[in-house]
Amino acid sequence: MSALTCSKWVFVWGLFAWMGAAQAGLFEDDEARKAILDLRQRVEQSNAAIKALADENAQLRRGLFDFQGQIEGLKSELSQSRGAQEQSMRAQAELARALSESQIRQKDLVQGVEDRLRRFDPVKVTLEGVEFMAEPAEKRDYDAAMETFRKGDFAAAQVALSGFIQRYTTSGYKDSALFWLGNAQYANKDYKESMANFQKLLKSAPNHPRASEAMLAVANVQIELKDLKAARKTMEELVKTYPASETAATARDRLTRLR
Repeated sequence: MSALTCSKWVFVWGLFAWMGAAQAGLFEDDEARKAILDLRQRVEQSNAAIKALADENAQLRRGLFDFQGQIEGLKSELSQSRGAQEQSMRAQAELARALSESQIRQKDLVQGVEDRLRRFDPVKVTLEGVEFMAEPAEKRDYDAAMETFRKGDFAAAQVALSGFIQRYTTSGYKDSALFWLGNAQYANKDYKESMANFQKLLKSAPNHPRASEAMLAVANVQIELKDLKAARKTMEELVKTYPASETAATARDRLTRLR
């Protein structure tokens, strides 16, 4: 083999080696590009997955926010409902209290009317063993006049009893009022008026429990007036009219002394 031939074969083999190396380089570049493309695809997929996760997270956040809003809305409605319920309960309590107060006022009003009417209702009175009906004011005035008499204020008692007889002309107290008026006038030495009222009692109520005392009082007035003849006649009539009375015994004793 010649040197030229050897050189050719060396060149050819070198060319094949270079081509092999080039092909190997090209192959390695393809692999790198594929790897890069694959990596890029994975990155893109990863980015897409991240974006999807971000979108899903955002959607979950919006859902959570909406749910939170619904909860707050429910809380508000519940609060308003409770407020309305409490207001309703307060209104019911206020209404119940107003009704109770109204019932109390009505009861007090009815009681007040009944009390006022009762003041005008006649009451049964027993005086000197005699029963009769009297107006409350009538009873009050008579009791007040007699209280004045019992205190020994005969001048005031005379005024009170005289006024009572004028106001209550048909009163069941009238005969007793005449008797005590005569006694008050006798104590005040108003003898003529005293005798006149005792005589009115004897004329209007000869069977009155105080009638015999009234007749003896007439005799006493006559003695004070120095009319002994009239006094004896009055006491004799007393003994004849009321023989069983204690005043009749007193009259008999005085008649004995007057003779």
